[in-house]
Amino acid sequence: MSRKYLLILILFFLNSCSINVTNKKVTETLSLTGFKNNGFTLVYDDKLYKNEIISSKMDDRDLLIFQKNLNKGTTVKIKNNMNSKSIIAKVGNNANYPTFNNSVVSKRIASELELDLDEPYVEILEILNNSSFIAKKAKTFDEEKKVANKAPIESISINDLNSNELVLKKNKKKKFSYIIKIADFYFYDSAKLMKKRIKDETKVEKIKLKSLSETNYRVFLGPFNNLNSLKKAFNDISLLNFENIEIIKND
Repeated sequence: MSRKYLLILILFFLNSCSINVTNKKVTETLSLTGFKNNGFTLVYDDKLYKNEIISSKMDDRDLLIFQKNLNKGTTVKIKNNMNSKSIIAKVGNNANYPTFNNSVVSKRIASELELDLDEPYVEILEILNNSSFIAKKAKTFDEEKKVANKAPIESISINDLNSNELVLKKNKKKKFSYIIKIADFYFYDSAKLMKKRIKDETKVEKIKLKSLSETNYRVFLGPFNNLNSLKKAFNDISLLNFENIEIIKND
């Protein structure tokens, strides 16, 4: 084999390795981006199942959630946006639940996050299986599940979360004020068309367009200062079947 031919082979081999490494890095970077949604969760109760508000049962001890946009078995991080406490859980069976809610969580999760049942505002963040983060968190989930299964059901006291003292403390910090984020757009004209569509096809009021930057325009509804008006607007806009409407606290 000539030196020239050998050199070509070596260069080809090195170039191939470089391409593979680069592609691997790009793939890993993209894999860290998953589904995210901020909104109001619903704490599971057997009465909700019996009244057909939720279509699937859930055990109080489960570290599981119902989430319409994610497949069963998906690992998620759930954060209580009111106190920044978070927990790792998995998506359970497919289930129907009120359109307004972005998820259904077990009483175990509600207790761990210290959710205020009058304002259970949470962030659901998908953790993708091929990220390096998943191995550690899967272990955490399994350990938490063992503890949950051993603990007696009486240790879950959802009434404690709904006590007058707890609710009053949380309500004094910030007043209730939220917007409904429809979508962010790169072009102003696209945002204007979306605003027009909502006006033409729904009875929703308070449709607004805000410039976040020179290349980022947000269409949103609100602000809403009480839960009933927020729910009504959200349900009205859901008729358009947008994929990922978010509720964002208006600080």
